[in-house]
Amino acid sequence: MNPIPSNLKSEAKKAAKILREFTEISSRNGPDVIIPAHVIAKAQGLAIISVIKAGFLVTARGGSGIVLSRLPDGRWSAPSAIGIAGLGGGFEIGIEVSDLVIILNQKRAVDAFAKGGNLTLGGNFTVAIGPIGRNLEGDVAVRSSAAVYTYCKSRGLFAGISLEGSYLIERKETNRKFYCEDIRACAILYGDVEPPAVAHELYDVLDTFNEQYQKEEQRGNKKKVIRAQTKAKESQKSSPRPQRMQPSVNGGLRDNPWEMPSTVTAMHSFEGQAPGDLSFRAGDKITVTSRTNSQFDWWEGKLHGNVGIFPANYVSVSQDY
Repeated sequence: MNPIPSNLKSEAKKAAKILREFTEISSRNGPDVIIPAHVIAKAQGLAIISVIKAGFLVTARGGSGIVLSRLPDGRWSAPSAIGIAGLGGGFEIGIEVSDLVIILNQKRAVDAFAKGGNLTLGGNFTVAIGPIGRNLEGDVAVRSSAAVYTYCKSRGLFAGISLEGSYLIERKETNRKFYCEDIRACAILYGDVEPPAVAHELYDVLDTFNEQYQKEEQRGNKKKVIRAQTKAKESQKSSPRPQRMQPSVNGGLRDNPWEMPSTVTAMHSFEGQAPGDLSFRAGDKITVTSRTNSQFDWWEGKLHGNVGIFPANYVSVSQDY
């Protein structure tokens, strides 16, 4: 993308194109070189910039872009125009143009942008290369404490870029011309102006990240449920199954020499195997109507209006005898 500073409408369109390239899977890049959906879905703010780096012995970088923040209602704010500048050392010759997406993970990082003036990356908060790929559960982003993630795309390749010592500059005049008033970055990023219609393409791309994250979260929750069900079934199979008690002459179970507890709590789910069995789910409270002196027998209980017998070692008895 063109790193030369332009008006805010053009910067917003450029930002949408840059962000889309970090979203779409191409035959060259594949699915493991894109920004994970949850990184942006959970971000407190974003800065999207095109940068040109050139030099001979001493390198200089400069460029332009926008920054926007997450509002309390979950929407994205209107964009604020920014520029970037910096110097570096090392033996480098040539020119390179890169597109950057800077993820602001914490509110204090957004506040630093909102204050305006010159902001030095790496000065007040940690900056790290962001995780890539679409693996929601295994991604280190969930556990990382970095205030800022950086993503760089240069010549069609994704790579990390060091932004230590780079200055981010509020482009006040560009904001004034677009919003037709003298307005500071803090007012824009804190929601004092409505998101402009000309930036709809950018907001559409951001919405795709939220939609993808919701789908991934649903898949993740489904996997958790399946694992929990599998674990419960394995636990149920491993529990020793008691011998089924024979009814006494009066139709109930054998006499109970212990004091009768009022309720017991199911530790495992039980599906009745024969007529007269009492089915229940883990956590259900069962009213015991007849029992023996051993939890390796079958007891009689009542649940949801149904009366039947059940394996006593599937429940927890809270009372002391």
